[in-house]
Amino acid sequence: MNKIAVVLLNLGGPDSLDAVQPFLENLFNDPDIFKLPFQKQLAKFISKKRAPKIIEEYKLIGGSSPINYWTELQRNLLREKLNSSGLPADVFIAMRYWKPLTEETIKEVNKKLYDKIILLPLYPHFSVSTTGSSFNEWKRHYSGEFSKLEFIESYYNHPLYIQAINQRIDQAILKFPADIRSSIQFVFSAHGTPVSYVKNGDPYSKQIIETVNSIMNKRGNSHNYHLCYQSKVGPAKWLEPSTPDTIQSLASKGFYNLLIIPISFVSDHVETLYELGIQYKKIAEKAGIKNYIVMNGLNDSALFIDALSDLILKQLKL
Repeated sequence: MNKIAVVLLNLGGPDSLDAVQPFLENLFNDPDIFKLPFQKQLAKFISKKRAPKIIEEYKLIGGSSPINYWTELQRNLLREKLNSSGLPADVFIAMRYWKPLTEETIKEVNKKLYDKIILLPLYPHFSVSTTGSSFNEWKRHYSGEFSKLEFIESYYNHPLYIQAINQRIDQAILKFPADIRSSIQFVFSAHGTPVSYVKNGDPYSKQIIETVNSIMNKRGNSHNYHLCYQSKVGPAKWLEPSTPDTIQSLASKGFYNLLIIPISFVSDHVETLYELGIQYKKIAEKAGIKNYIVMNGLNDSALFIDALSDLILKQLKL
């Protein structure tokens, strides 16, 4: 049996309020997202300027990012699933902007002579700013044999991933009063990207649309649904419509029961718990929305872990 390492690639998040500024600095230092003159100096300046506001957001969701907890849980669940499938693989985590950083994980992986190292992003949709950045960071620091590496680029249409989201949607619908469940508006909220990415061939936005279509096809198009984008940063033109604009537009048309479905995230973190759960909820309430419920992230979903396991076994042709 070959020795297999699986590396889960994720964004990471500050594990304390003190970590917010250095986390942001690592983010703004990413050459795959921000191409800035004097980047190191600017990253430090921007992160110090933005940190106080972001710290307040983290205070409202418990003082740290839950992405670290959920990713570690997913790592353990995946290892157990692979082992029970007859594949005794070791599973690691490599975070892009916080601990364990990619460089640190590579050192751990290099301690054992693995025959295959599978890089599995916890981003179902490929974007240069997420999967692309994580792959590039690995390549920058990895000095081993590249023939050992296996890259899983995306799985936005994997049947078990689609099934996992639909299971979470079913659970969320039960939180609405029974008499209005058939009239709920589904609001799929994806992390936005600059429009320039799309023009440069980034497949992310097309993959998001395909995921939403697959989810609704599996549901027999049971509800009205809308796709929108959140988390815009900076003055550049981003994908539209924005999630706040969509919420206000639906309210203006008399739709007062919204299920918010985070579609490009596989675990809860600041953009689901604060941005969708607190910030946009205030916008919804002000607009007259009566029932505003945010779907739980995939987090500990057994179906999602099954999807990841299936991806690995297929990659290894097992």
